[in-house]
Amino acid sequence: MHFTSEQRLDDAVLEREFTLGEIPGILWTPRSASAPAPLILLSPPPLGLRKAYLRLVARARHAAADGFATATIELPGSGDRPRWPAAEQARADLRRAMEAGEPVTDEIIDALILPLVDKAVPEWQAALDALLSLPEIGGPVGFSGGVISIGTRLAVVEPRISAAVLFAGSFVPRAMFEEARQVTIPLHVLLQWDDEGNDRQAALDLFDAFGSKEKTLHANMGGHTGVPQFAGDAAAQFFTRHLK
Repeated sequence: MHFTSEQRLDDAVLEREFTLGEIPGILWTPRSASAPAPLILLSPPPLGLRKAYLRLVARARHAAADGFATATIELPGSGDRPRWPAAEQARADLRRAMEAGEPVTDEIIDALILPLVDKAVPEWQAALDALLSLPEIGGPVGFSGGVISIGTRLAVVEPRISAAVLFAGSFVPRAMFEEARQVTIPLHVLLQWDDEGNDRQAALDLFDAFGSKEKTLHANMGGHTGVPQFAGDAAAQFFTRHLK
């Protein structure tokens, strides 16, 4: 991990950009911490870190006020990372189907999501290795965000993640339902009921499939970007219960 820039946000949060090989990322740490801070991994949307920055930094500030460090990395094929032709083709096929009012087939969803999960999850694990080696970062670790299939896979294969807040706002391949049954950590799932780009029934079915004994579904009216503040507050309280 190589830090490339540093700035203070309101003297309360230290923001540092870094690279991990070719992967860009950002780390936010509370400046008032007197001991290694627990860590929340903030998974960005496929828009790219720069376009999603305002949303990510708002979540990071909120988490820092509760004593958490947060970090994010750029998804494969997003932002300034090298182009990924197969992913671009899958996104084009998805747009074409949606604009034509045609069903989004399993083949389109699999091509769009499964290769992304296969590439992104090992990168998150490598980032976690590097982050936990820093003296200012300690456990336990939480995961927050979407693509929900990435969070599902990480919850299965990464034992250092103790709890997760998952955003039900992306398509879910059928293969992920079997993985969801293997998830056992506490979950808090956010669902926007009128999300224009989300299959609501698939999100409900995925929630039902999760094997966790403690799982909460927090559903609200509104579109993809209309998550109300109180829903974010509930997610923050969830992490405080499980990571402190």
